[in-house]
Order: sequence, then C-alpha cells, then structure tokens
Amino acid sequence: MTNLKKHQLKPRARVLKRYRVVERTLAWLTACRRVARDYERDPAVSEAIIRWAAISGMARRLTREGPARRQPRYICN
Repeated sequence: MTNLKKHQLKPRARVLKRYRVVERTLAWLTACRRVARDYERDPAVSEAIIRWAAISGMARRLTREGPARRQPRYICN
C-alpha cells in the first residue's frame, strides 16, 4: 500500500461529499410517489410535481421539532 499525502486525498473527499448530498436530495424527492413514477405526458407537469415535492419536503423539515430521521413515503396528490 502506498502512502498518500493529505493534499492528494482532498479532491476525492470533496467529490464524495457532493455525491452524498445529491443522493440524499434525490432520496428525499423520490419519497413522493408521483415523482418516483413518471405518469405525466407533459414535461412541464412533471417539473411542477418535482418542485411541489421539494417545497413540501422543505416545509416539512422546517416545521418539524424533533431530530431529522427517515420519513415514510408520502402520497403527493
């Protein structure tokens, strides 16, 4: 095993950190059933549903008093 200097590990750590943020965000968005399945024909409707899911998720996290934890799937009507 080779010895890697500290500055050689930093770029990979940054990429992994962003990857985790993206994966977590996509997991939050796909918790909404209508986002997980593409039922819409019009791309504008799909975009609106994604925005709706993002806004409802942010509002839910802002109003929650307890610690963050995995929520069950929500039905977005």
